[in-house]
Amino acid sequence: MVDFTLSESEQQSRAAAHAFAATHLAPAKEIYSNLPNQEERFRSLKPIYEAAVKAGFIRGQIPAPIGGSSQSLVEAAILVEEFYAVEASASLTIFGTGLGLTPLALAYRPDLKEFLDPFLCGTGAPLASLVFSEPGGVANWLEPGAPGLQTTAYRDGNEWVLNGEKMWATSSAGWDYKGADLSCVVCRCIDDDVVKRASHPRDLIMVLLVTREDIERSGPDSFRIVKDVETAGHKAVSGPHVKYTNIRVPAKNVLCAPGTGAEIITQTFETSAMLVGAMGVGIQRAVFDAALAFSRDTRGGTVPIGQRQSVGDLLINIKTRTETSRFLTWKAAHCLTSGPGEHAQRREHALLAKVHCAEAAVQSCLDAINAVGVSSYNSELPFADLLSTALVLPIFDGGNVGMRKRALQELVMAEGYQPWFASFGTEE
Repeated sequence: MVDFTLSESEQQSRAAAHAFAATHLAPAKEIYSNLPNQEERFRSLKPIYEAAVKAGFIRGQIPAPIGGSSQSLVEAAILVEEFYAVEASASLTIFGTGLGLTPLALAYRPDLKEFLDPFLCGTGAPLASLVFSEPGGVANWLEPGAPGLQTTAYRDGNEWVLNGEKMWATSSAGWDYKGADLSCVVCRCIDDDVVKRASHPRDLIMVLLVTREDIERSGPDSFRIVKDVETAGHKAVSGPHVKYTNIRVPAKNVLCAPGTGAEIITQTFETSAMLVGAMGVGIQRAVFDAALAFSRDTRGGTVPIGQRQSVGDLLINIKTRTETSRFLTWKAAHCLTSGPGEHAQRREHALLAKVHCAEAAVQSCLDAINAVGVSSYNSELPFADLLSTALVLPIFDGGNVGMRKRALQELVMAEGYQPWFASFGTEE
């Protein structure tokens, strides 16, 4: 029997997230909105982030079997929705650390515990970052014959030497712009023996764990901010263009050896796909609430404008998209951990959730703006800000056109594809 009733644990998680958002996230925009640049706005979020650490929301993104308190991906989706319905920039900074730790969680070994410990202790403001995207784009990173990733690593005795440029990696600069506490850097091995054996670009992909200590030990020129990107939305999130120059990391810092990194990163982005879906749900929830409140006004007429058919239809469309987006996201979260089928089949709903919910969020913001009219152009109302926030969802975390729909196309066109197996667990 299908039952969408939240468990007691899920209800408690939702209540805790709702309370934290109301107390700590709601005032965030007022704190950072008048600051002059992305760097200062980002740094202003540190007290909020510290409160999230203390409240357990960083540890809550780490699976319980390796020391965290995350019980399920459905709870993760609930948490993301509650936060994003209130404030996006502080939320993405918090969830950026969760994304940064996901490869470590997926490829975890007991000897890696020291890298995870700072994020389990519940104090301070440790930042983790998944460092993947590059200035030249990464949509074709595994295409045979293409240049592939331009960030490279080679073995030198008991160390690996990292070089290259990355961009858009949330919090990769750290609070002081000298590097995150922990970065999972996706790179291409250029050791001659590995290159000679490689038959596909994925055979060269590896993931290195880079700590602040590694950066400091490598010297002042090893890590540099090339450019701090000012963004249209998420105005207090840091995802700068950074450059690594001969950063040396111990051999023990190899999270994924050459040939094993691509699978871990792909799985990481399948989890994040579902969570982007939850972000879309939160934004739609916020824009519906704001549009509904506005529609109670008569705007000089005889009845509230929500009673006008044109406005009512727009509100109904937003509400429908919000509910369908939520249920698709929950289904995706459940499928990733519980199936049915093998991983290749479990990932389908996560990809669908990312594509659908991201695009639905943009359309719902546009519908709300049309329902409200010219007043939505007033920055004192939330509509333009919510649209600016929503606009990134279809193009980040693996763009819908460049990566996510291509992955779905490959899945759908694969020989033996069973269209409804992920939905029902059986194929007629």
